[in-house]
Amino acid sequence: MSQVIEQQYKRVWFITGASRGLGALIARAALADGNAVVAAGRNAAAIVERLGESPALLPVALDVTSEAQAHAAVEAAVRKFGRIDVLVNNAGFGLLAAVEESSDADVRRMYDTNVFGLLNVTRAVLPVMRRRRSGHVINMSSIGGYRSAAGFGVYCSTKFAVEGITEALHAELKPLGIHATVVEPGYFRTDFLDASSLVVGGEIIDDYDATSGKVRQIAVELNHNQPGDPDKLATALVTLVDAPTPPLRLALGTDTLKAIAEKNAYVATETETWKALSASTDFQS
Repeated sequence: MSQVIEQQYKRVWFITGASRGLGALIARAALADGNAVVAAGRNAAAIVERLGESPALLPVALDVTSEAQAHAAVEAAVRKFGRIDVLVNNAGFGLLAAVEESSDADVRRMYDTNVFGLLNVTRAVLPVMRRRRSGHVINMSSIGGYRSAAGFGVYCSTKFAVEGITEALHAELKPLGIHATVVEPGYFRTDFLDASSLVVGGEIIDDYDATSGKVRQIAVELNHNQPGDPDKLATALVTLVDAPTPPLRLALGTDTLKAIAEKNAYVATETETWKALSASTDFQS
């Protein structure tokens, strides 16, 4: 039976955070492209409500912070479809606060999902991909995974971690026939800036009014007015998976392209300015 199912679908996708937002849109785009989708989220019923019922869809309950649940979800996927070809680590949420305003509880909860949760799911899926010597791990980062910003410092640090993990995965998995890509979306018109996806720090320090405080105000104005089209992002991921040689990094959105160019220019200028001191720390030959 599993052999028949394996041949029936173009690929089998495993997507976390698939009950709403980008995760649900990516799942819908993958299904429309002729793929099977294992849609994972804390509430499996919400996934069915959002995506409907289909032989190509397997909704699974998954809290990514639970390693046991990650393994159970992967086992269910393999029982149903026989393989996992694409992993999209999409589950995560944000924290809007200055670094000093970020509470220990909020920071740890965010790391548990954005970083340790991603690792839980990745470790559970990779043995399936390694056995077949094929697959594609896609880790959803952010414009904030390439450059950090006031008000989002700790959130950005989780995405910096995702970038570093993915760079290493790219090197480790390439000889095994498995791709790894980190996707860096800019601001897309989703619910990311809503309370359902973004925690706003409870402590407000007046000294940060001009920095993180200003960002808090901008976030309210930007919410649901972001420049990125989330449907186009979902379609872009299908195109990414179809590419014979996927990139290590995929920036999505003109705002991300601008941020990357500006940071690269800043780093180049600063490195040149301080090059003499940087080079002075080697042993003299």
